Amino acid sequence: MPSRTHIAIYPGSFDPMTFGHLDVIARGRRLFDRLIVAVGHNPAKEALFSAEERIEMARTLVGELAEREPAEASVEVLGYAGLTVDFAVEIGATALLRGIRNLSDLQNEVQQALTNREVAGLETAFVVAGQSFAYTSSSLIKQITAMGRDLESLGTMCPPMVVEKLRAKRAQNPPVLQQMLEND
Repeated sequence: MPSRTHIAIYPGSFDPMTFGHLDVIARGRRLFDRLIVAVGHNPAKEALFSAEERIEMARTLVGELAEREPAEASVEVLGYAGLTVDFAVEIGATALLRGIRNLSDLQNEVQQALTNREVAGLETAFVVAGQSFAYTSSSLIKQITAMGRDLESLGTMCPPMVVEKLRAKRAQNPPVLQQMLEND
């Protein structure tokens, strides 16, 4: 019987990518033959970075990860629009990879995993986030960026390149950051 390639996608908006995301990618590379970081759009969230900016950041950071750990499975970064399950089926993925930070994540992710299995026959593999990433979220990082704090404090949550991109984005005073200030 021919061997089967196990392809997983790790979907998310990655707005911005964090050390927690990179931790899940590193772990996923050990579980699957090929991993695709799928940068999508969440209609429930207003993005700080454009799709192109998020894809570019993800490609750079994933490339750096692959250089540090070359023996692991290959990783590719692709953008997509529409439903995650449709994209997964289109590229021949056998599973979705999801990171779990806490019980709240688990509850939401299990519901989504059951739906994805029923709708598209896709299994979901859960990776528990490293302890130091348990409370890091892209939303929190955007909040800190909006509040005007010294962005150096984000260095424990995001790679330096992301902190610099956040600093540049904040200087542009985009509407999404303005709205966060108004809603606080």
